[in-house]
Amino acid sequence: MSRYKRRRRLNPNFILLCIALALAAANVVVFLGRGGKGLPGEGVELPSYVEADYLIKNEYSRPGTPLEEVNAVVIHYVGNPGTSARANRSYFNGLALSHETYASSHFIVGLEGEVIACVPLTEIAYASNDRNGDTVSVEVCHPDETGEYASETYERVVELTAWLCGTFDLEAEEDVIRHYDVTGKICPKYYVEHPEAWEQLKADVAQRCAAQKN
Repeated sequence: MSRYKRRRRLNPNFILLCIALALAAANVVVFLGRGGKGLPGEGVELPSYVEADYLIKNEYSRPGTPLEEVNAVVIHYVGNPGTSARANRSYFNGLALSHETYASSHFIVGLEGEVIACVPLTEIAYASNDRNGDTVSVEVCHPDETGEYASETYERVVELTAWLCGTFDLEAEEDVIRHYDVTGKICPKYYVEHPEAWEQLKADVAQRCAAQKN
């Protein structure tokens, strides 16, 4: 009998399994290492006041591109006074046929505080230009040309935005922004022309976030 022990050959399938597990573990580390932000919205349960009525998948308003991280919430205004959340959702959905432009939003907040989810939180929306890939967008209806939100709408915007901040571990003062802050577009109009009103909105979101944690 040889004085040397015979080495056991490892099963190739076992080696492949070890490699796969190592790669999976590495992916988990990278995924969790995004500074506490950027977790995709898969499995997130929407608040009870949100109606999920997703657009049909199409290249003009819901391309189905994965939203891999969320670093901010972008607030908009629809720019069409007096129109409802339902009407604006229909417009986004109709772009699949009209090919008029590229536009959509994750949420639309209506004149009476109703909320429609148009694009899942796992996908990008066409709302915020070069920030589409790392933001959630909220379009907001308004009663007149000033662009100021009605009181019911305002309260819902605060509530929804605070929920999004809590869901994606965002800070209201830093991570809630206007379309204007991305491109310079006067949107949301009233809250660009009245920066003190914008600061108050963010303060109200921050207060709601603090209340949610207690």
